[in-house]
Amino acid sequence: MTRATAHHVTPRQGTAQQQTRPHAAARPARWAADAVAMMREGARVRLDYSAQSLWRVDRVIEEIRREGAPYDAVRETLRGLGAYAGEVIVRHTGAEWWASGGDHWIRTPDGRLWDPIDEARQCYGGHGSLRLLCRDALG
Repeated sequence: MTRATAHHVTPRQGTAQQQTRPHAAARPARWAADAVAMMREGARVRLDYSAQSLWRVDRVIEEIRREGAPYDAVRETLRGLGAYAGEVIVRHTGAEWWASGGDHWIRTPDGRLWDPIDEARQCYGGHGSLRLLCRDALG
């Protein structure tokens, strides 16, 4: 498994689309809550917004990948699991969700930008880890 690093996201400066919390947080927070419910009901996995819970999320994504599910069939699930990882980071660091042009990422208090939704996609491709992304973000 590769080591996760901060994704350098360049927000579009000065655009009307750029938003800060709480507006930018509404969608990812909802996606995360949906992922928690889906994992509880469908996979019988409890997620509690702890950094440790991301071990389970990485394993679930790995299982989905091994089953060979087409990306289009799991796109929304991956988005929800990535948003869940982002919410874990937000809750433990005081980070904020940002949005621009339909993309969502988080900015930690030290100014670094992270893209947990893309990291979930990378996990599905076998090249990422939400657990490691969170560990690095928590510093």
